[in-house]
Amino acid sequence: MLWHYRLGHPSFGYLKHLFPILFKNKDVEVFQCEICQLAKHKRSVYPTVNYKPSKPFSLIHSDIWGPSRAKSYSGARWFITFIDDHTRKTWIYLLKEKSEAAETFKRFYSMIQTQFQSQIQVLRTDNGKEYFNKILGNFLIQQGIIHHSSCVDTPQQNGIAERKNRHLLEVTRALMFSMNVQKRFWGEALLHAAYLINRMPSKILGYQTPLKTLQTFFPHNKIFTELPHKVFGCISFVHNHAINRSKLDPRAIKCIFLGVSNTQKGYKCFDVSSGKMFVSMDVTFFENQPFFNKTSLQGEHLVNDEDKFWKCNVLPLPVFNDQTELANDKHTITNNSTPHKESATMRNMAPTTELRVYSRRKERKKVIPQLTDAQPIPTPSPAPGNTLILHPTLEKNQVFDHNNLNPTSESVFVPNQSDLNEPIAIRKGVRECTKHPISNYVSYHNLSPKFKAFTTSITDDETPKTIHEALSIPKWREAVLEEMRALEKNQTWELTKLPPNKHLVDSKWIFTIKYNSDGTIERYKARLVARGFTQTYGLDYEETFAPVAKLNTVRILLSLAANLDWPLLQLDVKNAFLNGDLEEEVFMQVPPGFDSNTTAGKVCKLKKALYGLKQSPRAWFGRFEKTVKKRGYTQAQSDHTLFYKHSAEGKVAVLIVYVDDIVLTGDDQGELAALKNFLAQQFEIKDLGNLKYFLGMEVARSQKGIMICQRKYVLDLLKETGLLGCKPVSTPIDPNQKFGRTGKEEVVDKTKYQQLVGKL
Repeated sequence: MLWHYRLGHPSFGYLKHLFPILFKNKDVEVFQCEICQLAKHKRSVYPTVNYKPSKPFSLIHSDIWGPSRAKSYSGARWFITFIDDHTRKTWIYLLKEKSEAAETFKRFYSMIQTQFQSQIQVLRTDNGKEYFNKILGNFLIQQGIIHHSSCVDTPQQNGIAERKNRHLLEVTRALMFSMNVQKRFWGEALLHAAYLINRMPSKILGYQTPLKTLQTFFPHNKIFTELPHKVFGCISFVHNHAINRSKLDPRAIKCIFLGVSNTQKGYKCFDVSSGKMFVSMDVTFFENQPFFNKTSLQGEHLVNDEDKFWKCNVLPLPVFNDQTELANDKHTITNNSTPHKESATMRNMAPTTELRVYSRRKERKKVIPQLTDAQPIPTPSPAPGNTLILHPTLEKNQVFDHNNLNPTSESVFVPNQSDLNEPIAIRKGVRECTKHPISNYVSYHNLSPKFKAFTTSITDDETPKTIHEALSIPKWREAVLEEMRALEKNQTWELTKLPPNKHLVDSKWIFTIKYNSDGTIERYKARLVARGFTQTYGLDYEETFAPVAKLNTVRILLSLAANLDWPLLQLDVKNAFLNGDLEEEVFMQVPPGFDSNTTAGKVCKLKKALYGLKQSPRAWFGRFEKTVKKRGYTQAQSDHTLFYKHSAEGKVAVLIVYVDDIVLTGDDQGELAALKNFLAQQFEIKDLGNLKYFLGMEVARSQKGIMICQRKYVLDLLKETGLLGCKPVSTPIDPNQKFGRTGKEEVVDKTKYQQLVGKL
């Protein structure tokens, strides 16, 4: 043993050749070394088990696969397999949750008992927790079934089920890839793969099929469907049996073939436009034609060459004539807005120090529009050769004493200019300040920065409800014009007549107030959005994808920046979605507030992605991805919103994007500056400086590191629930509270409760 230690623990067989005298008449197997076991231990060789049951269902192998990133058509993300060891017949069940395994086995066991009058003797599975719950355990004991499970990290002991899963997924992928079937139909492809495998010869069965082998034991069993095979994912035409079908309606519905039903003798065909699944024998197949064309989106990747560079030319506002100059057609907008309602008395907002707020307001002056003299809103100059012929107009305002007003007149409030400069919430909407402003009682200049930021966050500014109301308020009118200028600059649409049999999407204006991280108002934002919920899959949109950064990735970047002293820079892409090119034909109604007699009978044919469209995030990210890769950046596979670039000096620049918010970091300062200039040339970029607010998190940096918090998010949540003035406690509920039905429960808004829980 001493030489064994001296020579670095060689095997005793080698030592016997080196020192035959020492090992004379000795068996090397008797020598044992604990150090060798610790340093050289290997996994055991698993011998092939020659045992084979003599009849079906004596031994059942089972395994669970999942979760799938894409939900199936039925909402499943898992599947469980049951394989009969004797016949290798495979049964598959799709699962929405892993916890459904126990109930699924009970269903399978009942089916075997009823259809084949057989008993399962042994269930062999892996060591997954889903097979070791109380429900399944008690059921196996009651039925006298022995449960064999593999050891930890030893899939070889459940090799039949593991190999079957591999075979099923190989066939499933082949079926989907060959006909460009979308991932949401992976469940149907998997079921069809099992249907085919059960009818294909198997070497282990002497080139008999599993189904044929099973039927030799049960010749009178007729539960299995036998239909002529068709190509999965091909175009199919199902006979239209609709009762209300007219003489001129189509006699068939174009569908995609998704396999054979196991409960009905018919083919499963899915109508993409209506979302209905048909099971019918009256089907005609185009087996050499895939239902879906090849798309650029495979998995979570975007193929760059499918996207085209976007070129910025001046696009007219809804009505332009490229050939002749037309006179302006001033479109008068009637103000239907109503006066803003009085706000409730402000609550005690500060959590520790009370701030008394007086809510008395003086009698306000009102103005009514003068309908005889209209003044148009300033609009951007059109490109040469184009003449803008549609302007939203506003009436000039004339101030009257409130006592002389006609109560039936439509009116709007005009704010006092000094009120607009107030840093705190002492006004509402566009009303004048009160007779007794709060500044007469509390000096906001003497507040600490912490409380000054808090008071500025409790604004009472209201957002307009309609486009007409927005156009009557100067700050919102400018926001609307800014949005229209962006739409014009990006050539978002062109006016045309709606072609026959084309779907029309409508739109609406969304008004929001953008806040800084400390709660102060950053800007007033108006956005024209399409009502994407009126779109129909397969008609005016296909693939969808949202560029959402993973929170774990953001945390890792912040950690690297803190430890390596990297800068954190933030950029914002203005009107990001307008940079995406549409591949589908989408027709939208003329935006509200900008329609007139000149646009009658015309619609907007969208050329660029618009907020609200289902395909807009994918179109924007495709353009952004291609642009960044053109700069030489590599896309991370773990998070497709992360891009990085290494320099020859070993430095790195990192970019992560969340929809239209971009964060830059790394130690390559020159590349970061060049990247900002490059992005500014490609898009309209707003440089926000150092990172302060991202994904609802406030980011603060000091010499000690980086601190993140969600103070503003919590304050917004408290304000929404009406608990902004509540006092903090360690336990938010009485620990001795007893719950039970008393018959006097208050009705709780279920939807509101779900919204609040989802925001926690």
